[in-house]
Amino acid sequence: MPMLRRTFLTGSLTTVAVGALHPTAARAEVAAVDEDFLTLLTNANQTQIPLVLANYQNAGDSIRTVARKARRLISGYVWGRSSYHHDTSLLEPLGWLVEQLAARQHDDGLYDVGNLHSPPDSSFAIQDVCVLYAFLDADDSAETSPLRTTLASVIRKAAPALAAGGVHTPNHRWEVSAALARAHHLFPDRRYTARIDDWLDEGIDATPDGIYSERSSTYAAEVTNPCLLTIAWLRDKPALVDYVRRNLQATLYFLEPNGEVDTTASRRQDQKGLREVWWYLTQYRELALHTGDGRFTTVAKSIESRGTGELGDFLAEVLERPALAAVLPAARAVPTDFVQHFPSQASARVRRGARTATVFGGTDFHDIPMISSGLSTNPTFFKLRNGAAILDSVRLSPQFFSTGHFRSDGLQVSGKTFKLSSEVKVPYHLPLPKRYRRADGRYALTPDGRFYASMDFGHRPKQYRTLRTEIAVTEVSDGFDLTFDFAGDETAYAIELCFRPGGTLAGVDALDASGNYQLVSGTGSYTVGADRIEFGPGNGAARVAMDPGERYTYLGGSLTPDGLRVYLTGRIPGRQVLKLRTS
Repeated sequence: MPMLRRTFLTGSLTTVAVGALHPTAARAEVAAVDEDFLTLLTNANQTQIPLVLANYQNAGDSIRTVARKARRLISGYVWGRSSYHHDTSLLEPLGWLVEQLAARQHDDGLYDVGNLHSPPDSSFAIQDVCVLYAFLDADDSAETSPLRTTLASVIRKAAPALAAGGVHTPNHRWEVSAALARAHHLFPDRRYTARIDDWLDEGIDATPDGIYSERSSTYAAEVTNPCLLTIAWLRDKPALVDYVRRNLQATLYFLEPNGEVDTTASRRQDQKGLREVWWYLTQYRELALHTGDGRFTTVAKSIESRGTGELGDFLAEVLERPALAAVLPAARAVPTDFVQHFPSQASARVRRGARTATVFGGTDFHDIPMISSGLSTNPTFFKLRNGAAILDSVRLSPQFFSTGHFRSDGLQVSGKTFKLSSEVKVPYHLPLPKRYRRADGRYALTPDGRFYASMDFGHRPKQYRTLRTEIAVTEVSDGFDLTFDFAGDETAYAIELCFRPGGTLAGVDALDASGNYQLVSGTGSYTVGADRIEFGPGNGAARVAMDPGERYTYLGGSLTPDGLRVYLTGRIPGRQVLKLRTS
C-alpha cells in the first residue's frame, strides 16, 4: 500500500486499480482516472489551506479540529498536483499543529473533547493522525522527519488506550474500531485487532431497511459508513460493505431536490436541524464503483456539480485510496416518483418530481415518555416541499393538561393514505388504599407522567381523562389532505405550519410576535419565485397557543421552530380537514 500511495502522490497517475476498493478482490481492474473529480478536490483543498494558515493557532480549537487542520495542510503538501506541493511555508504551521497533538495528550494517551479522557472522541482525532503519519511516511521528505517522529509517538501512546477503553453511543464502537484498524496497519498490535473483533462481534446496529439505530444522517455519513468501509478495507471484512450499501440505498429516498437530506426521524441532534448530502460523496463513489449502481453515480456527481461543503476534506481519502478517483459507472436516474415506507422508524417518504413529503409517526415518546438525548421526540409529523417552497413542519398541540404536542404512536400505510394516532390519558388520583397509608404522610416521590410528587402515585386508584387523536394524511393529485379527528373532553387545539424563511405569505393575519401568523378563514399561500404551497381553510379566529408541555415549560424551554409560523385553531371533539396544494 505505501508504494501505491507514493506513486499516486506524484500526481502523474493516469489509471487506478479499482479492485483495491474491495479487500477480497481477486484482481485489480485498471480504470481511467476521473480528472474532473481530482481537479475539484485539488482546488477545494487549495481553498482550505489559506483559511487554515490564517487561524491555525486558534486556542479554542478542539483536538479534532487541530488534527483536521493538519490533515488539510498535509494533503496539499504531499499531493503532486497541488500548488502547495512541498511548500516550505506549510512546515512551521504544521509543526505547531503536530506539537499540539502531542502536548494536549494525557499521560494515558487520551484527549479531552468535551468528554474527559474520551476514547471515542480521541479516536476521531487519531484517525486523522494516522493519515498524517502515513502520508508523510509515503512522501518521505527529509523536512518532515521530526513531524513523523512526533506523530508516531502520539499514535503509539493513544492506540493502547483505545483498545482498552469504552464508548458512549452506538457509532462510537465503529469510530474506535476504525482508529484501531489504522493504528494496527501502521504499528501492528494484537490488542488492537482483538478489540475491533470484540466490538464487531456485538453486531452492526442496522435494520433490514438500511437504517442504523441512531437513525441519523449525520452519524451515518460522518461516522458509521466511513468507519465500516475503513474496517472492511484494512481488516479484510467485506461483509461490512453491504451495511453501507443498504444505508446509501435507503438514503436515496431521503434526498431532497436541493441536496438536503430529510432527518425528521433521527434520534440525534439532527432531528431538529438541516443536513446536506455532500458528506456522503466518497461513500457514494466507492459503492458506485464497487456495485456498479448508476444511481450512486448520480448522487456523487450531483454533489460534485453542486460544489457546496468542505469537499477539500475528501482529497485525503482519495490520496489514501486512489481507486476512489476512478471514472464512475454510467449514471442512472435516482428515484423521483415513489411512496417509500420505512417500518423501522415508522416513516414514509413521498416524491413526485419536485414535490416531496415526509410522514412521521415513529417517535420514542410512547415507549419512553421523556425528552432526552438519544431519543426521537420530534413533534413534526408532516413536511412538504414544492420546489423552493418549503413547509418545514406541521405540528399539533391540544390544550390537554399540558401534555404537549401530538406525537403519533406508530404509522399505518394504506395505499396513498398514512394514518397517525395517539391516545393521551391523564389521571386524577384517588385516595390511597388503607394498606398504603402512612400516619406521618411521608410518601414516596413518584412520577405522575407529567410531574413528580410525594404522593405514591403508583399505588393510587385513578380516574382518567382521555384524548384520542387520529390524523389521516392522504395524497391527492395536487397535494395532500390532512384530516384531523379528535375525541375527548371539550377543549382547544392549534395546528402549526412552519415555512422556510425567504418566501411570501398571503391570506394570513399577523399576530403579536415576529414570525407568527394565523389563518382565520379561507385559503392562505406561501410563495417562493414560481413555487407555491396553498393551505386551508381557516377554522376560526380564536387564538390558541402552542403548548410544548410541562416538560418544557417548567424549565422555560420552547419547541417553537424557526421560520414563518402560521396557526390554525379549532375545538375538540370534532374534525378538521387541512388541504395542502402545490399547483
